[in-house]
Amino acid sequence: MRRSLLQHALLTLVHALVINFTKLDHCNSVLAGTAVYLHNWLQSVLNAAARLIFSRRASEHISPLLRDLHWLRVPERIQFRLCVLAYHYVHGHGTAPAHLVDSLRPTSEFVARRHLRSADTTTTTLLVPPTRRVTLDDRAFPVAAARAWNSLPAQIRAASSLLSFRRQTKAHLFQLSYN
Repeated sequence: MRRSLLQHALLTLVHALVINFTKLDHCNSVLAGTAVYLHNWLQSVLNAAARLIFSRRASEHISPLLRDLHWLRVPERIQFRLCVLAYHYVHGHGTAPAHLVDSLRPTSEFVARRHLRSADTTTTTLLVPPTRRVTLDDRAFPVAAARAWNSLPAQIRAASSLLSFRRQTKAHLFQLSYN
């Protein structure tokens, strides 16, 4: 069947059946800080889909294919989802789950930090809660989301619309991943 389809049609099918139908990105933010083998498993699905689209063998290097498709690698996909959830919280969109966003706090809310540059209201940063255990506590949503959000450049965090934020964030993470 692969030989009888055009590359564009194959890309559409892979997007519909592999990425959207299997919900490859659905709830992947819970994978923040997890073992590398879980990321590798998801990455192998993306790699197989890219090889299918370009009719390449498993022995060929995958990075040029992923770059041509403009697909983020799994760690960057996870960071992207965390940043989008944080954007919903910071900009007051009602689509972020309440039980998650209640745990996020801007640094400007804390009296001890009001006079610091990190408390500047034009580029909101989020407070990273202190943790004791790297293996478990750093994986918690408030910690992972705040770190992902704070790692973005200020001009991306200050994006005026969700669409603009998503585009800029993906471009930033794409550049980090492939350059």
